[in-house]
Amino acid sequence: MDGLLHPLTYDFMRQALAASVLVGILCPVIGTYLVVQRMAMLGDVVAHGVLPGLALAQVLRLPTVLGAFAMGLCSTVVMAWIRRQSRIQADTAMAITFSTFFSLGIILITVLQTPLSLEQVLFGDILSITPQDLGQIALITGAVLAGVRLFYKELLFFTFDPLGAEALGLPVQALNLGLTAALTLAIIAGIQTVGVILVVALMVGPAATAYLLVKELHWMMIGGAGFGVLFGLIGMYGSYYLDIPSGPAIGVTVFIGFLLALLFSPRQGILTRGLRSQPLLPP
Repeated sequence: MDGLLHPLTYDFMRQALAASVLVGILCPVIGTYLVVQRMAMLGDVVAHGVLPGLALAQVLRLPTVLGAFAMGLCSTVVMAWIRRQSRIQADTAMAITFSTFFSLGIILITVLQTPLSLEQVLFGDILSITPQDLGQIALITGAVLAGVRLFYKELLFFTFDPLGAEALGLPVQALNLGLTAALTLAIIAGIQTVGVILVVALMVGPAATAYLLVKELHWMMIGGAGFGVLFGLIGMYGSYYLDIPSGPAIGVTVFIGFLLALLFSPRQGILTRGLRSQPLLPP
């Protein structure tokens, strides 16, 4: 018990743990849609797309969230434009877009000499989160989750049958834009904790872990959020006691959790699949 309570004696650890819980809930809920739609790479596009926005916001003295949000949406527009104007497939368009925006972000940070720390942006610095940062993350989490709850049925239909949703008159373009906006906000919140590189792991990993264990979308969201919180807390405590960076510790924990589900899932586990395929021995 002392091992669990001792880190809580420090303000920075309490704030970091609270941030990991919030992001651990938020990112997998949005990541569920990416996993089901087989668009996990879209998270990479937006995560790298916000980097130029962070740099420009610093130079223009604008709110960081505003710059990151605008450029995150811009990256998805560029990706969609490439797909519409060519025979390039989605994965190729995504790879081109995220590498371009990532490169542009690094150039802007270097040339404009912004106060941004490239290492902090790439890998996060959850231990430096302030109460103001925590309040911003909580606000983003509440707003995104409220939107998902409000439009759950429409998003469910759009996720599994976009053509059918459009035929029934649902505002498909608005739903897609809303989902992209929610994804961008979730990534902005996640960047403060685990950074650009690892935020996609926190978004997709817990959702994919839940995907191996449950069938319904809402249970996948609930399970993914639970795993996100669990992996975040384990990663934080591991980083504290092993003296390793918090973001990468969370990222490795996410993979270990996914690997265990991949091996032992009752329905889709590699090892349990082998057990199910064995013939029953006669009495």
